Parts: sequence; structure tokens; C-alpha cells
Amino acid sequence: MADAKKKKKLESTFINMLIVLGGIALISAGLLGFTYTKTKPLIDAVKKQKFENAIKEVLPPFDRLGKKYLVKGKGNEFDRLELYPAYKGDALAGTAVKSVTNKGFSGDIWVMVGITDDGTIFNTSVLDQHETPGLGTKMTPNLVPQVKGKNPASYKLKVKKDGGDVDAITAATISSRAFLDAVSKAVGAWKKGGKK
Repeated sequence: MADAKKKKKLESTFINMLIVLGGIALISAGLLGFTYTKTKPLIDAVKKQKFENAIKEVLPPFDRLGKKYLVKGKGNEFDRLELYPAYKGDALAGTAVKSVTNKGFSGDIWVMVGITDDGTIFNTSVLDQHETPGLGTKMTPNLVPQVKGKNPASYKLKVKKDGGDVDAITAATISSRAFLDAVSKAVGAWKKGGKK
């Protein structure tokens, strides 16, 4: 009889634990959903502002931004690349290309590349990367200045180890190669259809 009471008490406790944990999970999910719903517009506005600032940073001064367009390449060569023409009056000031590479040490690296009408890289900006902390973040101070103002027709967008003109970040050659791959893809997309 003592065993039956003990068993009944254990079952009751187990069911109670499931009910309590289920209630906690539902309340937590509800709070997370509520928080997400309330903060999503603010997060979207910050992302949009960051994106617009990146375009302004990589292009010469312009009055208006044209409509986004995509360029088709062989296979998936230009997948996920977006081109944004910018105009000063009626003249094309340059084209901002949102580019990505999957060759990073820790995943995708997204960059914005501004290209002027003659094919010169006006400037670049790293939009998103997940490289090794302390190394991947060196892309902006170390690599961006090396490609700024350069024309890929006469400047090789590869690290010196690979026969190019760019000094790789010490201990981050993979990240350096990935950054340059994203920039090269942007230039390729611009050459294929960026003069609008």
C-alpha cells in the first residue's frame, strides 16, 4: 500500500511539473512574440537607415537613387547581388552594388561597393560579417582603403599571395580573400549591366 501511495504521488508530481513547464513556455513565447512585434518596426528602420548610409558612404554626392535592379549571370554568379544607380541631376553619379561572398572564414560577408561611371571603385563598406572577432573587423581599416579609388582594370583585386595588389590582413588571409571576392563580384555585376 505504501508503494501505491508513493507511485500515485510521483505521477501527480510529474503531471504538475509538465503543466507548470508548459505554462511557463506559453507565457515566455507570448512575451517574446509581443516584444518582437513591438520592436520590429524600430529594428527595420535602423536597418534601412544603415543601408542608406552605406550607399551614401560608397558613392560620390548624388541627388536621387534609382530603382534597384539585378543582373543575371551564368549559373548563380550574381545571385543575391543588388545594384542601385545614383544620379546627380540627369547624369549617373555612380552605382552602389550590394554584394556577398560565402567564402568567409565564418560564413557570408556582405559589402556595399560604389563604382563610378569609368569603373573606379569610389569606396566600399562592410555591411555584415561574422569573422573571427578582432580579425574580421579589421577589414574596414585595412582592406577598404586599399581598394578605394582603384580601377580593377589596372589594379588586381587579389591578395599579394595570389598575385594581386592587396596586402592581406595578418592572420586573416581567408577573410581578406573573401572581402576581395565580394568586391570582385560587385565589379563583375557592374560590368555586365551596371551602367544605367
